[in-house]
Amino acid sequence: MNLNIAIVGRPNVGKSTLFNRLCGLKSAIVDPTPGVTRDRRYGDARLSDLRFTAVDTAGFDDVIKNSTAEGMQRQTQEALKNADLALFLIDSREGLTTLDHVCAEALRRVGCPVIPIANKCEGIKGELGFYEIYGLGFGDPVAISAEHGEGMADLYQAINGHFKNSGCTFSAGSNLKGNQDVTKLRVAIVGRPNVGKSTLVNCFIGEERVITGPEPGLTRDAIPVAWERGDGYIEFYDTAGLRRKARINEKLEKLSVAETLRAVRFAEVVILVMDAENLADRQDFVIAKHVLDEGRAMVIAINKCDLIGGNSSATDILEERLKRSLPQLKGVRVARISAISGSGIDHLLKSMIKSYEIWNRRIATGPLNRWLSKMVEEHPPPLMSGRRVKLRYITQVKGAPA
Repeated sequence: MNLNIAIVGRPNVGKSTLFNRLCGLKSAIVDPTPGVTRDRRYGDARLSDLRFTAVDTAGFDDVIKNSTAEGMQRQTQEALKNADLALFLIDSREGLTTLDHVCAEALRRVGCPVIPIANKCEGIKGELGFYEIYGLGFGDPVAISAEHGEGMADLYQAINGHFKNSGCTFSAGSNLKGNQDVTKLRVAIVGRPNVGKSTLVNCFIGEERVITGPEPGLTRDAIPVAWERGDGYIEFYDTAGLRRKARINEKLEKLSVAETLRAVRFAEVVILVMDAENLADRQDFVIAKHVLDEGRAMVIAINKCDLIGGNSSATDILEERLKRSLPQLKGVRVARISAISGSGIDHLLKSMIKSYEIWNRRIATGPLNRWLSKMVEEHPPPLMSGRRVKLRYITQVKGAPA
């Protein structure tokens, strides 16, 4: 049985820091700015001999200011609904706040078992708010410092003791995401801000897994979303929009861009999403060139085609500009889609699988050398020091270029 443990609390108490500590990776962006985490993120966590799935969540908020904040709360509620245990983080340096009490009431309504965690307990200042946590009524708090790794042994005892008392056992192995026998395809979805990347992820998996909205810049982390399919699964990476470098000033956006580029580096297929109403912007070609430089298989998805009706000239314009600006993209598959309505998604999926197969294909040495001979006859190499250069041999070392 693989157990889900959700990490919850108000904004800026160290949830993502603890998530990174438990998962052994810096996969979630950490920044002093409140509300950095918006979508829920799953990770394979390890604490001594315990194995479980950790869920990083957005901070609880008592005021729903806009659709973004409302979406963040829905993501947190969904994480708690499927959780076997909640780690309720409180900043012990600040002590209990009104928002902490709001979080506590929300947790009681959900009915999920809770372990209170006093984070940032390092030093004398960290001890000030520790004893206030008893007033929440969730039992003995655990004092930790997620940033420095202090108190992990006490956290282990609390988690292990909770599940021993409830009769549950931890999985000695890992969940689907860690099973090396399962076919896995990593797909990064990239593009400019507000072109519909998150909507496309939700359309693929058939549920509101990541926050969407009309505001640009909603996605900050590169969020992995697993979609089981046949005998394997596809892991989509919803990424932050990439603006022109000159327009990026904030540290948080720089971190988001770094996560997006990292997702491209470790993906096998990249879906470049373009806006049908503002097609082939210069930034689209900058992103496409970066994907090519990384050697990834690429598919172009022209989104929001429902807004331009049956006008097919958009695709023709794109192909013409690709020939001029990026001739090395000749033959790249282009799919016209609407992530909102779902039209064209099947075609996009087939294009993605086909591009992956071509990316992995290895051509035998014989056919390659016959092709080389023909090319040399049609386009003889230049003279060097009065002698013709001889191209003797060609071979493909491997498929799936790194």
